[in-house]
Amino acid sequence: MIGYFSAEQIRSAEEATGDLLERGVLMGRAAHAVAEVVAAELRSRSGGCYGRSVGVLTGAGDNGGDALYAAALLRRRGVRVEAVLLGGDRTHAAGLESFRRSGGRVVESFSAGIDLVIDGIVGLSGKGSLRPAVAALVESLTAPIVSVDLPSGVDADTGQVNVPAVRAAVTVTFGALRIAHVLAAPQCGRMVLADIGIDAHEPTLRQLTDAEVAHLWPVPGPSDDKYSQGVVGIVAGSARYPGAGVLCSGAAVAATSGMVRYAGTAGPQVLSQYPEVIATEEPEDAGKVQAWVIGPGAGTEDTGVRRLRYVLDTDVPVLIDADGLTLLARHRELVVGRSAPTLLTPHAGEFARITGTELGADRVEAVRGLAAELGVTVLLKGRATLIASPDGDVLVNDAGSSWAATAGAGDVLSGVAGSLLASGIPAPLAAAAAARVHALAAIAASAGSVSKTAGGAPIGASALVRAVSPTLRVLLSGKTRDDAAPAGWEDGRR
Repeated sequence: MIGYFSAEQIRSAEEATGDLLERGVLMGRAAHAVAEVVAAELRSRSGGCYGRSVGVLTGAGDNGGDALYAAALLRRRGVRVEAVLLGGDRTHAAGLESFRRSGGRVVESFSAGIDLVIDGIVGLSGKGSLRPAVAALVESLTAPIVSVDLPSGVDADTGQVNVPAVRAAVTVTFGALRIAHVLAAPQCGRMVLADIGIDAHEPTLRQLTDAEVAHLWPVPGPSDDKYSQGVVGIVAGSARYPGAGVLCSGAAVAATSGMVRYAGTAGPQVLSQYPEVIATEEPEDAGKVQAWVIGPGAGTEDTGVRRLRYVLDTDVPVLIDADGLTLLARHRELVVGRSAPTLLTPHAGEFARITGTELGADRVEAVRGLAAELGVTVLLKGRATLIASPDGDVLVNDAGSSWAATAGAGDVLSGVAGSLLASGIPAPLAAAAAARVHALAAIAASAGSVSKTAGGAPIGASALVRAVSPTLRVLLSGKTRDDAAPAGWEDGRR
């Protein structure tokens, strides 16, 4: 898995190096990494380093020291370097001396024609937005920015972007990724992780790799049939919103090779698109399932409450989304103390509806708190999707794009995740794997090809459903016998 660490965890890891920290070895390594990235950017953008111009915005403390030492190294490669000292008397003294000895110039404002700017304004301890004068200086820049550790103005532990803040083209960080690198990924730009010799343990957030997702994904074996692979029940769609039932059911069909049982009034529409689905009007008549999905477009009237109560009274995993979450906000007691796994998949508005409070800056603690309070797994949707277990563990998935920000995309996610629950995958891992494939499928649908890593045009949820199978085909083609399963997961299904 990919780990993301808090500022305190990074500080502890640095302090544990002892002499390496005290003698400035870590700073030297960090400065070297920044200089290498800046040099590579100069070559990529302008064809070389010699004679190019780099500006440094340096604040107080070690972050500014990293930037100044890096600029001194660049000066020795023939790069013209200028520094605006924003930290005043608290500027890193040794870094500034090295910068000046190399021939760097201290200026009030950058000369015209700067090719690139190094952001060393604030580091891990920075809080709040940029000061007005600094913000005005940053706003005036036209050159791309390489940030040291984090873009200034971004909170290291919550990922909150305190506007105005630096938006980096590239961010260089050291030893281990910070929480903000995934929660504020668009603000960080391209991420470069440099090894400087620190060892952080037990990350605050973890993300599944594509290899781990492929390892988890259920595929039919020699002895499998439609029942053994997992049967998922879908309670979604209505006369008013039949499309939700179509999208959710279609996604479940595309995700696994088991069986999909649909319960609701949109049966004719579902069957017209997916004749392999077994359709009834009521969940009581659907037959045996290994997991339920309830809520997308299903309505919030008394019938919805009755259906929600029925599926939650079963002893199989249940995923609750959309209208189901609105009903749950009024009947939270339905999930408290439930013995089988329950997965809630709210967006920010639905989260506020359930908790009674707006989602604050610290999304990690918010989702962890709700999961613990209700004893459920919570998937909080977003560009960075968070999945919290009742025991406090939190997984994350950086979607890498916002192409899935379209009506009906949540219905698709519910269908994919529900099918994984039915196959026997634990709720947190099912949610994280579904979020990963959902994100990759959105990029593929936007790009028109699963071989591309960047999207090209807006999509609808129907295109997203159609992209699920091709995305899985590519993902699973890279699956090998040596792929490691995520910690805590025993390979095998019900």
